[in-house]
Amino acid sequence: MAYETLTLEVADHVAHVRLSRPDQLNTMILPMWQEFVDVFAEIGSEPSARAVVISSTGKHFTAGLDLNAFAEIAGAAPKEEAGRVREQLRTSVLEMQESFNAIENCRLPVLVAVQGGCIGGGVDLISACDMRYCTEDAFFCIQEINIGMTADVGTLQRLPHLIPSGKVRELAYTGRRMYADEAKEIGLVNDVYESADAMLDVVMAVAREIAAKSPLAIVGTKEMLNYTRDHSVADALNYMSVWQSGMLLTDDLMVQMQANKAKESAEFADLLPPRKLVRKRG
Repeated sequence: MAYETLTLEVADHVAHVRLSRPDQLNTMILPMWQEFVDVFAEIGSEPSARAVVISSTGKHFTAGLDLNAFAEIAGAAPKEEAGRVREQLRTSVLEMQESFNAIENCRLPVLVAVQGGCIGGGVDLISACDMRYCTEDAFFCIQEINIGMTADVGTLQRLPHLIPSGKVRELAYTGRRMYADEAKEIGLVNDVYESADAMLDVVMAVAREIAAKSPLAIVGTKEMLNYTRDHSVADALNYMSVWQSGMLLTDDLMVQMQANKAKESAEFADLLPPRKLVRKRG
């Protein structure tokens, strides 16, 4: 599938999504919001994909929502009864949230590599990923407060699970830039690299290492980590027991045990794609 704002390449069991509007600082025009849903649907339907990397092009990862797109959204409000207009706006926000929900809901681990500015919607995007890496010149900014609005597509909901609450509030209330060294110190990013090329080499290597593991075990691990974040320990342990009742005794377990015994690398079958019996898109 061809995309206007992204590219997708699948190789060595790693799906590589790249933001591809460097001359426009990878600002988020309206087609990008749909294309994130579409590209993760395509990845989900690709049996050979076992891990995902998101990276970008040019000087900055993304400068956030394109101002023309914002004006288009604001200017599209119909001249109807106020309550109905507000309810319609709510559904529009929910629709935009789905673009990054698609990242979090992807059954595969998603790694993101950030260079330069990661502003506004960029923070929403990376907050939905499993692991984050950045370059020395990277900075992060919850830009929405600087234009008089509340961040609304995931930052305020996901970031408190990633870094201390007080730091989230400081960044969200002030709209200041947080640079790479601080992001590493508080745990937002796993590591910091001198250049985008050096960073991407490492991130792709990590993704390939993940892709070499049992794909069923990786899917289960992500499922449990996300569930545990949103539930009590008791609930999560109970869900774990139910999950294992169906997923413990698989071919992957036997393949890995035999490979370990032979001191060889295990070779696993690909996952099956979703059947999409009813929902053909997204």
